[in-house]
Amino acid sequence: MTSRYTDISDPTYEERFNLAAKKPKGSVNDFAAAAECLKALAHPTRLRIVQLLLTDRFSVGEIAEDCQIASHVASEHLRLLQRCGFLEPEREGKFVFYRVTEPHLAKIMMCIEDRFLASP
Repeated sequence: MTSRYTDISDPTYEERFNLAAKKPKGSVNDFAAAAECLKALAHPTRLRIVQLLLTDRFSVGEIAEDCQIASHVASEHLRLLQRCGFLEPEREGKFVFYRVTEPHLAKIMMCIEDRFLASP
């Protein structure tokens, strides 16, 4: 009795459908760091912080005021984004300003804005 399903380990099956060429590079384990950093972005306040910082550098106080949160809470959000390599602090006197250092954040934010902030 023959099975109606093709054995995918059969080399002729893979050759016929060129599966290796269609698969993107990487494995699940290769995405661990990306998943952690995307989790860091997955918060409305942190998305707003990134959106602000893509336009200019801002102090912790300015970010806190815009996001309507306490300065110490803004600092925690900023530290989390900094640990992922998204931001960099710059000290000027008693003020700490943050700026975006990850160039791909602009593309990510553009996708988010296009999807969720676009007018109907």
